[in-house]
Amino acid sequence: MQFFKVKTVEETFAMIEEKIPAITHMEVRSLEDALDYILAVPVTARENVPSFDRSTVDGYAVKAKDTYGSSESMPGFLTVVGEVKMGESAAISVNQGEAVYVPTGGMIPPGCDSVIMIEHCEDHDGLLNTYKPVAPGENIIRAGEDIREGEILLLEGTRLRPQELGAIASLGISTVTVYRKLKVGYLSSGDEIVPFQTVKLAEGQIRDINYLTISGLAKQWNIEVVYGGIVKDDYLEFQQRAQSLYDKVDCLILSGGSSVGAKDYTTDVIQSLGTPGVFVHGISIKPGKPTILAVANGKPVIGLPGHPASAMIIFMLFGEKILRKLKGEKIDKKPDRILARITKNIPSAPGRSDYIRVRLFEKEGEWWAEPIIGKSGLITTLVKSDGIVEITSEKEGISQGDYVPVIATR
Repeated sequence: MQFFKVKTVEETFAMIEEKIPAITHMEVRSLEDALDYILAVPVTARENVPSFDRSTVDGYAVKAKDTYGSSESMPGFLTVVGEVKMGESAAISVNQGEAVYVPTGGMIPPGCDSVIMIEHCEDHDGLLNTYKPVAPGENIIRAGEDIREGEILLLEGTRLRPQELGAIASLGISTVTVYRKLKVGYLSSGDEIVPFQTVKLAEGQIRDINYLTISGLAKQWNIEVVYGGIVKDDYLEFQQRAQSLYDKVDCLILSGGSSVGAKDYTTDVIQSLGTPGVFVHGISIKPGKPTILAVANGKPVIGLPGHPASAMIIFMLFGEKILRKLKGEKIDKKPDRILARITKNIPSAPGRSDYIRVRLFEKEGEWWAEPIIGKSGLITTLVKSDGIVEITSEKEGISQGDYVPVIATR
């Protein structure tokens, strides 16, 4: 009972940050097998991406000043002097009054500073009519604009999502150094608990559904789960089974027996596993108040409430943070889903849903979403974003300061 002094949610998160260690064992994995692993060594760009100036649209590479004044009623005229094929060098030099066809992703010929989209021009047997002016740099990604040689692309502690893997692959890197996969042990306790496969329950029995929900969440977080089975409310058996499982894993999860009761051995069992022991025994939260968190000889131990809803909520709130910290992942304050205020006006065409990548930051106690502005071909707009804001088809945009739901992409 001396342990049962509840902590606030904020205190609990702070103690997790302070007390949970990170694993140090590293391994080299191929990009194909590195999804959701945590980067142990920063990735530094060894070349520019792209390695050459390239077009973001199908169109004609031109000198922007040659298109000035063009309109539907008064088109400009340029001479088409060739085309650039995909995967080939642009050897054609373009002079004033000339244009070269380039496909999306094609190399920009020397002498050109922009690309006019094919929708805004028309080729009449080598005479190109231009119906809209373009500005210098329009529809072009410059060499190194996405990723510049020598810059640190990804820091240690970054979780490798699909977009990070794509960014690394763009550099010609095929392997990464990551922290090894975590292994957690799960042990249920209680005289009333029976395997979830039990078809007919005796009076007072409860199926062990917590194992499926908790292990399912852990597996979603790319963590291996070792099931220790069900143990009765007997201290000696409970301690021996917990110790045996604890010795095989990086983190031990105990479900049931964390409430204050005559058969509550969980705290004593956890204390027996090692020092410093329990640092949270009870959290000011509903549901899930009777939660135990501990560190035993460097390994986290989580004592979950027996009630399935409470166990799952607590594990999603605090278990994930513990395991992410243990993995070596850098944890920030950003939540998974939030209502944030947009930092600027974003126009949108009615009848079309737009998805805007955003970066989240906190200002004066509120979350703000800053749009990540970049050309559609830039990989780093994905890496830099924390989430996506949807502008639904019935809206004509959103205004600065509006509250918008942000879908997390981490």
